[in-house]
Amino acid sequence: MIRIQTITIDSKDPHSLAKFWAEALNWEITYSDEFEVVIALLDGSPVQGLIPDILFLINDDSKIVKNRLHLDFRPENQDQEVQRLLALGATKIEIGQSEYEGTTWVVMADPEGNEFCILDPLNDALLLSK
Repeated sequence: MIRIQTITIDSKDPHSLAKFWAEALNWEITYSDEFEVVIALLDGSPVQGLIPDILFLINDDSKIVKNRLHLDFRPENQDQEVQRLLALGATKIEIGQSEYEGTTWVVMADPEGNEFCILDPLNDALLLSK
């Protein structure tokens, strides 16, 4: 059996990108040196240690195309979360999602351009449809 330990994100400035994501997720920086920074959930909950940490690794390559892998987040309030992330330095972006009728998610990018989505809130209707 295996599990995901770390999600690694290349970054031109791992310290500032880790700070953005630590604030966005309400996680903590658990390790930092000149080449890498690690953030993790440290809230004392039963899932602490089960959720992968995120490693920001220094890499001078520029991001050129859309990510092949991105994270989706399910907030309690989509509008409030989008506004909070914008205030932290994220941006709203268009990657073709407006072509889909009934799009319910918001595509955003972190300060280095890595895409992620803010989904609509999980509600009873979504739970019942599974």
